[in-house]
Amino acid sequence: MEKGTINVQTENIFPIIKRYLYSDQEIFLRELVSNAVDATQKLKTLSLRGEVKGELGELLIEVAVDKAAKTLTISDRGIGMTKEEVEKYITQIAFSSAQEFLDKYKDSEQAIIGHFGLGFFSAFMVADKVEIQTNSWREDAQAVRWICDGSTEYEIGEGDRATRGTDIILHVGEEAAEYLEDSKIEELLTKYCRFLPVEIKFGTKTQTIPAPEPKEGEEAEEPQTFEVDNIINDPKPAWTKKPNELEQEDYIAFYRQLYPYAPEPLFWIHLNVDYPFNLTGILYFPKTKNQNFEVRKDRIHLYCNQVFVTDQLEQIVPDFLMMLHGVIDSPDIPLNVSRSYLQSDPEVKKINKYISKKVADKLGELFKNDRQNYEEKWEHINILVKYGMITDDKFFTRTQKICLVEDVDGKLYTVEEFTEAVKEQQTNKNGETVFLYATGDEDQHAFIQSAKDRGYKVLKFDTILDPHFINHMEPKLEKVTFKRVDADTIDNLIEKEDKIESALTDEQQTTVKEMFNGVITSESAIVEIKAMSPTDRPVLITRPEFMRRMKDMGNIGGGSPYGQMPDMYHVLINGNHPTVNSLLNEETAQEAKDQLAKQLYDLALLQQNMLKGADLTNFINRSIELMK
Repeated sequence: MEKGTINVQTENIFPIIKRYLYSDQEIFLRELVSNAVDATQKLKTLSLRGEVKGELGELLIEVAVDKAAKTLTISDRGIGMTKEEVEKYITQIAFSSAQEFLDKYKDSEQAIIGHFGLGFFSAFMVADKVEIQTNSWREDAQAVRWICDGSTEYEIGEGDRATRGTDIILHVGEEAAEYLEDSKIEELLTKYCRFLPVEIKFGTKTQTIPAPEPKEGEEAEEPQTFEVDNIINDPKPAWTKKPNELEQEDYIAFYRQLYPYAPEPLFWIHLNVDYPFNLTGILYFPKTKNQNFEVRKDRIHLYCNQVFVTDQLEQIVPDFLMMLHGVIDSPDIPLNVSRSYLQSDPEVKKINKYISKKVADKLGELFKNDRQNYEEKWEHINILVKYGMITDDKFFTRTQKICLVEDVDGKLYTVEEFTEAVKEQQTNKNGETVFLYATGDEDQHAFIQSAKDRGYKVLKFDTILDPHFINHMEPKLEKVTFKRVDADTIDNLIEKEDKIESALTDEQQTTVKEMFNGVITSESAIVEIKAMSPTDRPVLITRPEFMRRMKDMGNIGGGSPYGQMPDMYHVLINGNHPTVNSLLNEETAQEAKDQLAKQLYDLALLQQNMLKGADLTNFINRSIELMK
């Protein structure tokens, strides 16, 4: 058996790096500015250790566009490089100076961003030629100029930069001409670099100072205007500070900075942990509309040492928390070289669980300390809580005692409180406590009123997520069943030992049933004769609980095949109602009986908002005729 080595040709690998190194071309600017930040942070570290003597001066990173020369320049006043360092860190691909520096200065308080040693080469994604002008911090260092046209050949020699630091000069190619537009560069700097820890200047802006109010008899002065540096970033954003350094106003101001047009958040969580992983950030609970449930997966932004990485955080943040807003920052999250896709890793799973626990703890704290405030916020947070309980067993365990249910009168209970409130009245003959619920007060008003007349309480489940929530909760609650208030007659929904006897004989029931079957043309209708209270409606339309629930879940993406099935419903004829009994009057003409049966059926359809088009028009015309 012979052994050999794989031969990697740089002339083959370099074009691949230039073209496929990063998933998005625009990321080149983030990488080059991040390198400039690293150079500045390294200088600060050396200064703190006494290796760099004297004042450091203004440590500013400047980005400049020269449209005429077709160049984009990123300048820093950081550590700079010697000729040997340029040849070591630039010409040797994937030899990261950041990683070597981190290994040497492990205890540094200055965060170093780079890890892979490839970020510089992203410049060739947009540049036909890249030039480096650099001057090291070391005494007696000689300025260096390095230039490369994107091939594997380069030139290196004496440079003309007189001060410490580095200029990266991109000679932008024709295909990337958009990166010579000021508006495009400012857009990218704002997106990727707005919270970097070193000030970034991009041109200047006009600042105006209003003139003071003139005193009586004095002429008004003109306001003063002058040019100032356009600093596009906030080097010390709120999440980098400790919670005890911030007031409520600071959190709200930061939220407005992130989301200028959003209403004020309900409350927030400040994340600040350094073991067993490093994680900082602020997560805000926004105001939401329950009926417009939509999980946007770009509202939380991931940063790594204050560099924007991505807003697609499916692996880090649990799916049910994607509706939160805010920022998380962690140097411990493993990333590929583009920093654009999270890799599967145990650390990510730990962070995911930690965030879920922190949210549950925050909700529990609010419930315990200020129940009224918690209830006021419930309309905005209940979707999040329910979604979390459905998808995360540990979140369910942590929040099941603070999950609220609301009755149709607007009163809120915990599930345990509601169980106790209805247990005596709403326990059926099988010993099950029945949770009656409605999905809309208006459409189901008659059914709700019928339940209230019996002294029953009815819950309101009117969000798109509630069918799943009910199905998830029911098996977890001991001897509790959920029934929609219009799924059957109230006596059938909560069956008691005492049964109402029918006033009709079997033969009369058959006659009445045939009469209604004769006027009902829908194939979805199933006619039944029921023994109900004479005060109940003569005809009711109900949907079977199981079929309706499965259909609801299928219609909202629950994967149920029932979602495509026809909308079956029951037509319940109250055999004890006087009007139904009148249909058996032998002196009444059959045509009049059929007309009355049709009228009663249409009334039931109308109550369920199921009477449409020509059927509705015929019903109105028939009603007018009956009133003559």
